Amino acid sequence: MAAKILIVDDEDGIRYSLRGILEDENYLVQESETGEKALEMLEEELPDIVFLDIWLPGMDGLNVLERIKKEWEGLPVVMISGHGNIETAVSAIKKGAFDFIEKPLSLEKVVITADKALEFSRLQTENKALRTRIESEQPARLTGESETISSMREVIGQVAPTDAWVLITGENGTGKEIVARSIHSMSRRKDKPLVAVNCAAIPEELIESELFGHEKGSFTGAEKAQVGKFELADNGTLFLDEIGDMSLKTQAKILRILQEQRFERVGGRKTVNVNVRVIAATNKDLPQEIKDGNFREDLYYRLKVFPLEVPPLRDRSGDIPLLINEFIERLVRRHGFKKLNFTPEALRVLQNYPWPGNVRELKNFVERMLIMFGGKSVGPDKLPPEIANAPQIERHDSQEQLPLPLPEGQVDFKQARAEFEAQFLEAKLKEFEGSVSKLAEAVGLERSSLYRKLKAYNIQTD
Repeated sequence: MAAKILIVDDEDGIRYSLRGILEDENYLVQESETGEKALEMLEEELPDIVFLDIWLPGMDGLNVLERIKKEWEGLPVVMISGHGNIETAVSAIKKGAFDFIEKPLSLEKVVITADKALEFSRLQTENKALRTRIESEQPARLTGESETISSMREVIGQVAPTDAWVLITGENGTGKEIVARSIHSMSRRKDKPLVAVNCAAIPEELIESELFGHEKGSFTGAEKAQVGKFELADNGTLFLDEIGDMSLKTQAKILRILQEQRFERVGGRKTVNVNVRVIAATNKDLPQEIKDGNFREDLYYRLKVFPLEVPPLRDRSGDIPLLINEFIERLVRRHGFKKLNFTPEALRVLQNYPWPGNVRELKNFVERMLIMFGGKSVGPDKLPPEIANAPQIERHDSQEQLPLPLPEGQVDFKQARAEFEAQFLEAKLKEFEGSVSKLAEAVGLERSSLYRKLKAYNIQTD
């Protein structure tokens, strides 16, 4: 379906020129000679882009822009500026305009700006859908109190404010994209775009066009120019997911562009300069891929400025109760499920299951349980056979001190029980790395009651 553009300008000649240029590029064009009429038209039907003159009779362009940004924040607005109005145009950019073009109009500038604005709008829609999917599949942050996750949060806090490139490795489903988004959100580029590219999902013959853009007519089916992901990520972050699935040919071109930060669109001659921070991710063993001849060694070392490995879920089993609770809360809000709870015995089984699909598999499991047992308590007997009957991971934690030694000397039953309880709680607290919330869930006590017991036994908490 052809994209729609609304032109707002009181000069008949400007509207006529813009209409001709844009219709030649297969855009559907509507016109308005005043800001008031344009706002009425927007109430009726939203276009994909607005070309808006700064100087208009009645309500001027800046006021119209403010209204548009208030009512339709995501709608790209391109300001039209006459000579001597550049300062005003820059002010418009600060108020939320996507870009501005000067009079007299340049055909090339109009087409490129329209294509960039349309691609930006499409990217916003995709990112919104992607955020929704990520929020439903995984926590929107790194959830956990284990030593590995706490350490990773600390490292992210160190690297995020820099412009260092990051290579994230880890198994499928561990949350590599969450790590990438965390880095971007804490960086100096957080107000600029984060553009994600799934290198494994783009056909080989289209990946150069997707990354670098193309000019109209550069290949069969290129009916109009398209801005690439590198250009869209200018001054922001480019997230290259599944980088290990790129062909050697594309790797070679990527390497040159990463080094030079400039490129030409497919079929184009004009050099485009960009300033992007690159975060790459893969589930593959890249050193082994290099040995097998599937990945370029020079690209590997170019990307591996700051390596980060996301641990599999089986290596941080203490975080499973927290992840389960977060998934339950998220899915209950999203789908209206009735809450459920897992008994301590069921949680132990879940913590000893290897979770080959990692956090993604855990989320799918929680959703399945909510559908089947919402509003109930789930014990080991209600767990799926593939989990209940799976070989359990043997954990040899040094903190595991049970069974505990009997108290020495002459003690009555009440004193023996108190001594056992104190040793038991202290040992389990170490097992859960000082997390009182996880301990409370594991032993089936309210946190308030548990805090009182820990205080009574003089057991220190973080």
